[in-house]
Amino acid sequence: MREATGASAPPRSSACVLERSIGFLLTAVQPVTRSMLAHPTPCAAWDLNMLLLHVDDSLAAVHEGLTAGRVGIRPVAADASGDPVSALRVRAVRLLRHSMASSGRPDRGAGTAAVGDLSLPVETVAGAGALEAAVHGWDIAQATGERRPLPPDLAADLLDVSRTLAPPRCRRPLFGEPVDPRPHASPGDRLVAFLGRRPMT
Repeated sequence: MREATGASAPPRSSACVLERSIGFLLTAVQPVTRSMLAHPTPCAAWDLNMLLLHVDDSLAAVHEGLTAGRVGIRPVAADASGDPVSALRVRAVRLLRHSMASSGRPDRGAGTAAVGDLSLPVETVAGAGALEAAVHGWDIAQATGERRPLPPDLAADLLDVSRTLAPPRCRRPLFGEPVDPRPHASPGDRLVAFLGRRPMT
């Protein structure tokens, strides 16, 4: 738990964490070129191209949940340009703009979104989107060779989110089994280790 001088720091909203996570993701995709699309990623079953398509689909679902109050079961249509990097950037910026535009509304964070048979608080949907954006941003950075670490404050917030959304009893197939981070690991290394990835050395 983070500490602040004199008092506990107030919890950050899931929307605020989502915005920071999208910023990290957009930075992570900057170096991606077409020649890298076949690169392996920390997600063992996916190359970089497949990972980009997955993140695009995930952000589309989050955007739909936050704007329409529901998440459909159909995957998003493939981008006509055939450029997964451009498509992901457009999707991420669209979600970021929506989140920032709603920041001043008094009802921000209120309401629910239907996901299949479930009705989830929009804060949960935003938290799931933040986790997807940041952790897959880390995956993308590993695949490009940039090996960009997650910012410690963002990772610390996402550790709280991940313990709620990915408890040990129901991790599969979305998350791998946790691995042990090294002693005195950073918050970013502890987060990716909790989600089944081998932290950077």
